[in-house]
Amino acid sequence: MKVLVIGGGGREHALAWRLAQATRVSRVYVAPGNGGTASDERYDCIDITEPAALREWAIKEKIALTVVGPEAPLAAGVVDEFRAHGLRIFGPTQAAAQLESSKAFSKAFMKRHKIPTAEYEAFTDAAAAHAYIDAKGAPIVVKADGLAAGKGVVVAMTAQEAHEAVDFMLVDDKFGNPLGIQHNEGVARVVVEEFLQGEEASFIVLCDGKNVTALATSQDHKRLLDNDEGPNTGGMGAYSPAPVVTAEVHARAMREIILPTIRGMEKDGIPYTGFLYAGLMIDAAGHPKTLEFNCRMGDPETQPIMMRLKSDLFEVFWHATDGTLDQVELQWDRRVALGVVMAAHGYPLSPRKGDRITGIPAEAPDAVVFHAGTTLENGELKTSGGRVLCVTVLADSVKLAQQRAYEVAARVNFDGAQYRKDIGFRAVHARNTPNA
Repeated sequence: MKVLVIGGGGREHALAWRLAQATRVSRVYVAPGNGGTASDERYDCIDITEPAALREWAIKEKIALTVVGPEAPLAAGVVDEFRAHGLRIFGPTQAAAQLESSKAFSKAFMKRHKIPTAEYEAFTDAAAAHAYIDAKGAPIVVKADGLAAGKGVVVAMTAQEAHEAVDFMLVDDKFGNPLGIQHNEGVARVVVEEFLQGEEASFIVLCDGKNVTALATSQDHKRLLDNDEGPNTGGMGAYSPAPVVTAEVHARAMREIILPTIRGMEKDGIPYTGFLYAGLMIDAAGHPKTLEFNCRMGDPETQPIMMRLKSDLFEVFWHATDGTLDQVELQWDRRVALGVVMAAHGYPLSPRKGDRITGIPAEAPDAVVFHAGTTLENGELKTSGGRVLCVTVLADSVKLAQQRAYEVAARVNFDGAQYRKDIGFRAVHARNTPNA
């Protein structure tokens, strides 16, 4: 059967890589793909991104299953478009994707359904937001309401930082939208919320509208620099499993966050299908709260999760689109998977494009370099985005995975490459036993 993966980042490369290994899959198409998928004979890249055009192409090519990777096509209604023409597609509808595409919608939903999250207020008026920050003090968190490619969040440790973030997202936005935020209802809006202390983890599940299957736990590294310093990014690396998600935390997250979300969406008349990613903050007592929802797999969490998955991913998605996820029991490699993101010069604010990439080693059973911001130009691989590659490995421990990943990363070359040297540092010092 033919499968289509929508998107062009590292997440989509990893999904396509795993789907290409499925027994019943004859061909994997990626739209639009990247330099890595374009240079690999296992995939065909399709230069189409508009939902209706993708739907027409999928009908013509008799695509059996489509999987949506990034948030933008979901917010644009690609799932609705495909389903309206009888096509099998895994992902949430445009209405359900508001859990990610609108921070204000998401926070109001959590408040209404009593899902643990930070105290917050939403603002379109900068003066009102400034007054709220003055009343609450710092540290405090400022979030752009619309999609901002993972960069619309400022964790302000001082009131001045928070005020600057509000001005950047609301005031400066009127003069050019520097973050490229996709505003909901055409209005710039921010959510200002309580700063939560603890340790973050990525809790990602598959949903078929009623049933839920949890993926392996993982932990992202959002800050650009070692020791969690520097600006927020889309993610500089991840590993799986995450020791902070103990069996008890896992059970609480399912009971208090995931299942109430699925039931709440159903109650609100918006059944949820697709990936649901809850960004968790876990306090010292092991109580999780929801930082945010994403309606897709995380990037770079997908890369290590796909390295550990042993189950046939096509069959999993088939069950998910049939409403029979309750018949699925996922199988995982017992080893640790760890991914290190190599980013372009100037990332995250002004990543440089066009640098030549060399030295990427051939795929090995324990090491795969997934592509994100890459493109093929006259047969040469070049950088084309902020996060360029994700060096992803399997090993028997986090320390061994770190060693292997950094050995591979050291062989890859492009001018201005930057990457963190401490991915997985929390797990090295953890005493908890992770839950998958």
